Amino acid sequence: MYRHEFEEVVLRAAQERGCGLAGVVFDDDDNVFEVILDKDGGEPVSLDDCEYVHRAVLAAFDRDVEDYALTVGSAGISASEADAILKTIDE
Repeated sequence: MYRHEFEEVVLRAAQERGCGLAGVVFDDDDNVFEVILDKDGGEPVSLDDCEYVHRAVLAAFDRDVEDYALTVGSAGISASEADAILKTIDE
């Protein structure tokens, strides 16, 4: 997976939900990606926003082929909290 392609997918999905990117962290050694969303004006990032971006990446990149781990969270919650919440949602 190319970093710029990943960033394009994430940015497009975030913008579709009215979000911006507060940060994208890459751990190239382990293929671990952390996306942190934020909204202007103090509006909170919702779980639906995080899930939307997460699913956009899953749709764009085959996890089995690319062998990556992804966490999408909010500047208001930690990545581990967001990951735990997303695991409880049925696909």
